[in-house]
Amino acid sequence: MFKKILIANRGEIALRVLRACQEMGIKSVVVYSEADRDAKYVRLADEAVCIGPAPSAQSYLSMPAIISTAEVTDAEAIHPGYGFLSENADFAERVEQSGFSFIGPTPESIRMMGDKVSAKQAMIKAGVPCVPGSEGALPEDPKEIIRIARSIGYPVIIKAAGGGGGRGMRVVHTEAALVNAVQMTKTEAGAAFGNPAVYMEKFLENPRHVEIQVLADTFRNAVWLGERDCSMQRRHQKIIEEAPAPGIPRRVIEKVGDRCAAACKKMGYRGAGTFEFLYENGEFYFIEMNTRVQVEHPVTELVTGIDIVQQQIRIAAGEKLPFTQRQIQMHGHAIECRINAENPYNFLPSPGRITMWHPPGGPGVRVDSHAYTNYFVPPNYDSMIGKVIVHGDTREQALARMRMALNETVVEGIQTNIPLHRELMVDAKFVQGGTSIHYLEGWLASHNR
Repeated sequence: MFKKILIANRGEIALRVLRACQEMGIKSVVVYSEADRDAKYVRLADEAVCIGPAPSAQSYLSMPAIISTAEVTDAEAIHPGYGFLSENADFAERVEQSGFSFIGPTPESIRMMGDKVSAKQAMIKAGVPCVPGSEGALPEDPKEIIRIARSIGYPVIIKAAGGGGGRGMRVVHTEAALVNAVQMTKTEAGAAFGNPAVYMEKFLENPRHVEIQVLADTFRNAVWLGERDCSMQRRHQKIIEEAPAPGIPRRVIEKVGDRCAAACKKMGYRGAGTFEFLYENGEFYFIEMNTRVQVEHPVTELVTGIDIVQQQIRIAAGEKLPFTQRQIQMHGHAIECRINAENPYNFLPSPGRITMWHPPGGPGVRVDSHAYTNYFVPPNYDSMIGKVIVHGDTREQALARMRMALNETVVEGIQTNIPLHRELMVDAKFVQGGTSIHYLEGWLASHNR
């Protein structure tokens, strides 16, 4: 087992990884920017090193600064968290070339899954169900592009091969608009991602977003830890997540989960990962794989009792998975609300000093947050300041606990999206379960928000 790990991230995930290290008796090094000097985890870590000014390009995205910090502190491994460099294959490669362990998949796996075209081809080979679409990147010939679209059927969506986070996408409803849309997306993709390749898929009108969490070790053992429903989204950004996904037959989930685990074995994947799917009319369609720990990992931890971050560390240290698929049991229901420092209805960021921070408590309540009274939320980074996660024996109990938890939470001095979460927890459609990825945007529009 590693004696010391460097945590190459900030915010709540830096604290989450730090806690996993402390529980395992591993010393921790955190890196921080000048804007994060007063962060809670900077004080809690065994060592903390300032790696640059507030802009992330000069701190959290600086590979030389992170790797040289690992060298001077004698760290043995680097945990990238999520965001920043977590899915950067070049970073993973440089970490390993510098003699450290990268707590994540191999650079090859990250590259393959980071390119949406190669990811889809790998999934088709592994028998994972995919959205009907083009075989690889679209050709130059306009006639061929039109032929492909006709074979898929309208509406179609054009996506950047190197895209992500909801960027580099365009929906096309008619043949007349097709060729121009492809050219525009190519130009945008080249500018934004340095890769102009685009591909085409059938555009699903009203799907849900359901994902499967996997763990795989270096001995070709792989398991899946149930599913999460992340359909409550705004502009492709998740706001509420839950496990398990309400109203989907277990046998349908199990079939897809088993295929995801089999795909990991086939690819020689290692570490934690998430297969993201659109689910519509009883069918699953693979969209992408995230090769890192996700924001919403706690809901899976609460229903399975498995610490995903500790498993990431154990796998990177060369340990075998301590359980088989048969031994993984799901218990109850978990819901997570992302707490963002923003106006709850127009979503404008609200950085500043938190004058009062009172997190909720009680049975089945977990809060993952680096915030505290008098903490200054910097304007330089993502607006998420924490997550409230609850667990109950049933979905009804989890909803009741979340309502209580949100009512108990007090954040003063800045605006947060807690009022929005409170409204959604009593929304009839959400309470019923199974809303689509477009539901929240429709809800916001109908409430003139």
